[in-house]
Parts: sequence; structure tokens; C-alpha cells
Amino acid sequence: QVQLVESGGGLVPPGGSLRLSCTASGSFFSINVMGWYRQAPGKQRELVAKITSAGTTNYADSVKGRFVIFRDFAKKTVYLHMVSLKPDDTAVYYCNAETTGWDSHESNSWGQGTQVTVSS
Repeated sequence: QVQLVESGGGLVPPGGSLRLSCTASGSFFSINVMGWYRQAPGKQRELVAKITSAGTTNYADSVKGRFVIFRDFAKKTVYLHMVSLKPDDTAVYYCNAETTGWDSHESNSWGQGTQVTVSS
């Protein structure tokens, strides 16, 4: 199993910045993809950003130019640096990881979520 622990959420005013962190632990052979998803009240969970083991990134159009995702491979940690935050960014942010187990099978894991609230 893979455990993902997020941190860094909180209350921030519009235009502010925040950095989210997610650290993976447990038993697995490799982490192939790590990403961030978010879910606002009454809305479907959506991809915010993801990054592959090769460093390829993908962002939702709504966050391009404002959010940056990056990984620390040694720490098995993914970060989401968010700037110019808007009220529409308010959501629970979930860390996601696609891993390959020692049995060569892929699995998909989720963190517990961290609340980001953008409000004055």
C-alpha cells in the first residue's frame, strides 16, 4: 500500500500564495505519476496538475501560469506552488499517485485532502 500525506492548506486572501506538499510512503517499486486534484463544493473533482517521473507536467487551463508542480525524488514528495490565488481556487486539494508495486502492478492512491480557502 501507498500512503499519501498532504499539508500546506489554509486560508489565504485573493492574490495570495500557498504551497502544498504531499509525501508518499509505504511499499512500492516506483512512483510513476504524482498529481493534485481538487473538489469544490457541489462540483466534480478535477485535475489541477500532474507530473511524471520524467518531469513532464500537465496543468488545468484554469491554473496555467499561476500554479507550478514539482517533485523532490529523494524525498518522494510532490509540491504545488500556487500564486495569484482566486476565490474559485477554493476547494479540497487531494494528492494522487500512480505507483508500480513490487509485483509490477500499478495502483492509484489518494491522500486525505487539504482545504484551501481563498477569501478576504
